[in-house]
Amino acid sequence: MGLGDDLMITGIVEQEHIKHPDKQIVIGSLKRNLIFDSLIYLNNPKITPSDKINKNKPVHFIDYNDENRFYINYEKCDHNNLAWRTDFKLIPGRMYFSKTEISDAKSILKKANIFWSNKTETKHKGIIFFESYSTKQNHEFYSYKMKNKNWGEENWIKLIDRLKDKYLIIQSVHGEAKKIDGVFYSENEFDFRTACAVLNNCDMYLGNEGGFGHAAAALNKKALIYFGGWISPQSTGYDMHENIYYDDPNSSCGVIGYLCNHCEKARQSIKVEYLEEKVKFILE
Repeated sequence: MGLGDDLMITGIVEQEHIKHPDKQIVIGSLKRNLIFDSLIYLNNPKITPSDKINKNKPVHFIDYNDENRFYINYEKCDHNNLAWRTDFKLIPGRMYFSKTEISDAKSILKKANIFWSNKTETKHKGIIFFESYSTKQNHEFYSYKMKNKNWGEENWIKLIDRLKDKYLIIQSVHGEAKKIDGVFYSENEFDFRTACAVLNNCDMYLGNEGGFGHAAAALNKKALIYFGGWISPQSTGYDMHENIYYDDPNSSCGVIGYLCNHCEKARQSIKVEYLEEKVKFILE
């Protein structure tokens, strides 16, 4: 599973902890008799790491894994398509940062503000955490999926070009990141948790549906998220966010086995000007 999945389940943990306050909560696969640890769960006082389980205390097991994700309709999936459930409401998860992560994020924000000051004397109208390119984009197994659910590099570049003179834009730094002129990048790569700690100091998240969208919800941050026609916000979105969805009879196609013409149509139909106005509405 991905980090977005791990973030989603922390919302369920919040509910389950209320029901079972005296039990150790663990997440994993009952079928495979496995308990999962994730960097998302670090410092979370409501989730017990696999190496910290007290055998003398009761355990509450949450069965959540690749074969049991609550937003997937497994009976209707096939080799080329995922199918979705919409009969539930996502609960924002939680993240708990270490002192080092908080300090590193503040250092990155300080450098980002210096970057802005060196560029212009005008005060920015808000700080946007931006990510358009997944670390899985060039992975053989995920390639079609990630390309189908992405708004497209050309669209993102055009949008950022319209926003960069008004807003301080920070992008996460990883090996697959596509750098865009006018966006602040740290000189060093940083991991997902540090990126989320940076996001926690920004005014909003801007990007495709995925892990950072769930992080924004967990951190109670505003967001503009592109869903396109691949998946519906009713499956993996939050009401607190501005969710950009291509409302079409073929939408929520979930195509993973090939490049989808329907998803390309969604990219072409959702205009740069429309997202620009949405960002202004959120921040101004």
